[in-house]
Amino acid sequence: MLASKRLLSVLALSLIGATAAQAADEVVVYSSRIDELIKPVFDAYTKKTGVSVKFITDKEAPLMQRIKAEGENATADLLLTVDAGNLWQAEQMGILQPFSSPVIDANIPSQYRAASHAWTGLSLRARTIVYSPDRVKPGELTTYEALAGKEWEGRLCLRTSKKVYNQSLTATLIETHGAEKTEEIIKGWVKNLSTDVFSDDTALLEAINAGQCDVGIVNTYYYGRLHQQKPDLKVKLFWPNQADRGVHINLSGIGLTKYAPHPEAAKKLVEWMTTPEAQNIFADVNQEFPANPKVEPSKEVAAWGKFKADTLPVEVAGKRQAEAIRLMDRAGWN
Repeated sequence: MLASKRLLSVLALSLIGATAAQAADEVVVYSSRIDELIKPVFDAYTKKTGVSVKFITDKEAPLMQRIKAEGENATADLLLTVDAGNLWQAEQMGILQPFSSPVIDANIPSQYRAASHAWTGLSLRARTIVYSPDRVKPGELTTYEALAGKEWEGRLCLRTSKKVYNQSLTATLIETHGAEKTEEIIKGWVKNLSTDVFSDDTALLEAINAGQCDVGIVNTYYYGRLHQQKPDLKVKLFWPNQADRGVHINLSGIGLTKYAPHPEAAKKLVEWMTTPEAQNIFADVNQEFPANPKVEPSKEVAAWGKFKADTLPVEVAGKRQAEAIRLMDRAGWN
């Protein structure tokens, strides 16, 4: 009888060990980035380590609510999403847990990480000015703020204020200028609109190409993707605010969920994603800039030219997000 009990104990311990080993060979990611933008990265990691990376894609809001609803019965180890505003929101919801990593600290500048260590940036995008070279001379352009000037009346296109990208840009303007001055700028932009706001950056670029407006503000990777499809696109990039704070930068990033089933395996994946090997894949596929400054952008992205970037910590976009939304609403930006 005693021997039987010992045998059962040994079998139970063996099963526990097997389960733990199996768990270490898998990481689950909830991602708001579409499959083709992340699968090459995860496939490379699996090939390198043997660790399977399973991912579920959806919009950021449903994914964050799903993580919150799952609670201690969590499925996801990691949340991968775009914009510091979304990552900040996830942190405030209490669905992420901080973790320290010398590897990440060495690879990613502090301005692209949460001060709490709840998330880190993986790739960068500039939200910059685009213009029609047929109707605008580069010398006419200077800053984001200057687009509120009378010379741009009836010539400006904007994406909806409902998108977090514009909320983050506005948040950084508030951080730089204060609310009163920023509201003046935003009201000037709204007054200068040539048409209703657009639902996405691609439509805005198409509008400039078609002559519907002359200037606009978009994320660089949208420009890169459309330019690939339409090499004769009559739209160019302009880097604003080079004489002062620089171009607005945001990111895509990742955080460890509060109740991650495989936290150690997840941490190793995040660390690897900040290395040059992964950064080259991630940034190139997405037409973005690597968050690791040791890694050069792709030839196509590099061809856009070098620029001075804003050095504000990107989490400012989250801290001032609610204030930015209220201000945009007051200014009439739909």
